[in-house]
This record gives sequence, structure tokens and C-alpha cells, in this order.
Amino acid sequence: MEAALDLLRHTLTSPWVYLLLFGLTAIDAFFPLVPAEAAVITVTVLATGGEPNLVVVIVATMLGAVLGDHVSYAIGRGGGSRRLDRSPEDSRRRAGGQWARRAVCRHGGVILTSARYLPGGRTAVTLTMGAVRYPLRPFLLYDLIGAGTWALYCVLLGTFGGLAFEREPIYGILAGIGLSIAVTLLVQLVRGLRRRAHRRAARR
Repeated sequence: MEAALDLLRHTLTSPWVYLLLFGLTAIDAFFPLVPAEAAVITVTVLATGGEPNLVVVIVATMLGAVLGDHVSYAIGRGGGSRRLDRSPEDSRRRAGGQWARRAVCRHGGVILTSARYLPGGRTAVTLTMGAVRYPLRPFLLYDLIGAGTWALYCVLLGTFGGLAFEREPIYGILAGIGLSIAVTLLVQLVRGLRRRAHRRAARR
């Protein structure tokens, strides 16, 4: 295990690690099975002696996320919008598309910045925003905010894991990923409670 960690640390001193993180976070936007968040946390936990540079890690991760989000947005805009436009007036798809359009127009920024903390949420939201033709300029603005805060969040989790388990980096990686999962579950729980409260209020 120590030999594998030493090899990984040696790899992290290469500038290619920034390109790797950029690519992983970009692909993760439209192929969410890629473990981009775990990769960023792992790199941060194993960072020593200023290598890799965590500021550059944040920037590379943020830019990769923004690029991937825009690819997903373009996919939704290219294919999804045509399917919505061709739907019959009284169809569920047309009704769903109109609801999604209203939702993203009213709360697009909040939805876009928060969805990346949910499994698959980032992909679903960016595809939907493209499909309903959400304006590109505010999409870019909110996406930069969301990607930047998410990249910082991942690095902070990795930093915490690295400091808490300095002599046991494997535990540090597991702790960082575990905290990430815990935050995701907490967000899901809050969303579920809010939905339940809204349903109860509607019944009354």
C-alpha cells in the first residue's frame, strides 16, 4: 500500500495532474459515473510540499466543471428543445417542459449552483436548462459561481482529511469522501422534508 501511495504522490508532482482533473470534472457533467469529486479530494489529501498547487487544482477543477456543464447544456439545447417543441400541446412532455421552463426562469441560479451537490443532479439540471433554452449569459455566470464553490468545497474536504489523518492518508481520503457523502445525504434529507412540508401545506 505504501508503495502505491508513494507512486501516486510522485504522479501528483507532474503538471499533468491538473489536466487530468480538468478532464475528469468536464466529463463528469454529462457522464456522471466519472468520480471527479473523489479524484479532487484524493489529490488534495496527498498534496505535500506545495505539490500539486491547490490554487491551480481549484482553478483546473472549476474550469473543467464549467466546460462540462456547457457541453451538457448544448446537448440539451440541441436535442431536448426540439423534442419539447414538437410535443403535442396537451401532452405531459409539453406540460413538463413548460413547468421546467418556469422553474429555471424563476430559480435557475439557485438550482444550477446547488444541483451539483446531488447525485446526477448536475447533469439533469444542465440538460434541462439547455432544453428549455435558459439564457446562456446568466447560465455562465451562475455556473462559474457554482463550479467555483464546488471546487473549493472539494479541496477543503481533502485538506481536512489530509490534516486529520496526516500519517494515514488512506483514512484521510475515506474521511473526505465520507464527508462529501454525508453532505449529499443531508441535502437530500432537507429537500425531502421541504417537499413534505409543501405537500402538507397544499392539503390544508
